[in-house]
Amino acid sequence: MSSSDIFIGETLGTAVLILLGGGVCAAVTLKASKARNAGWLAITFGWGFAVLTAVYTSAPLSGAHLNPAVTVGIALKDNDWGNVPVYFAGQLLGAMIGAALVWVAYYGQFQAHLTDPEIVGDPADKPVEGPHEAGTSPAGPVLGIFSTGPEVRSVWQNLATEVIGTVVLVLAVLTQGLNADGKGLGTLGALITALVVVSIGLSLGGPTGYAINPARDLGPRIVHALLPLPNKGGSDWGYAWIPVVGPLIGGALAAGIYQIAFA
Repeated sequence: MSSSDIFIGETLGTAVLILLGGGVCAAVTLKASKARNAGWLAITFGWGFAVLTAVYTSAPLSGAHLNPAVTVGIALKDNDWGNVPVYFAGQLLGAMIGAALVWVAYYGQFQAHLTDPEIVGDPADKPVEGPHEAGTSPAGPVLGIFSTGPEVRSVWQNLATEVIGTVVLVLAVLTQGLNADGKGLGTLGALITALVVVSIGLSLGGPTGYAINPARDLGPRIVHALLPLPNKGGSDWGYAWIPVVGPLIGGALAAGIYQIAFA
């Protein structure tokens, strides 16, 4: 695979992943959506199908890592770091594109949701945020469409939850989801990995929303911060490092477990 193929494949695949994954979150969250309040099952299966679609889209070009934690796990397994920056760049760009497309697809719903007094209250009654709060403001009412957040804020627990979930994901990729050349997800691996993501969401997604993918969380969080959404609230940057660092640690641990148990 050439560097250009990897970059294009990861950009396209991660954009599809976030478009469909963020899309199901928007469908369930936004007040004017036909799928509003469809629940956690809809979200977990929506993300699983998003993974399946994204993998089939990008696998011929890049092997469909779609996740820096997966890239780190494969790089450690193979001791090959040459294209890691290209994978990371494509994944982050694709995640941002996918998040922006969710906003386009649900533009009217975002506007209706964020101007509804039942959702955001009366903006005239809210204090004006000062510049000192720009990096520390809490999550706004639609941030969950773009990125993850904890139900209980506990740094060690939130970090551990992301690490554990990512270990499960990356171990599944390394043990049964790779192409014959070992560089990415094969056809059967796409289905297996999608089902693993559904399982992680159902079993381990409750505490933090199961980012298990640094690009999936960071790229859309940046887009949330940049989009001209009315009354959107903060992007919760104080939490943002956990869904980046936790999955990267999890990917590295999964590679270590693989080397000890399977290599």
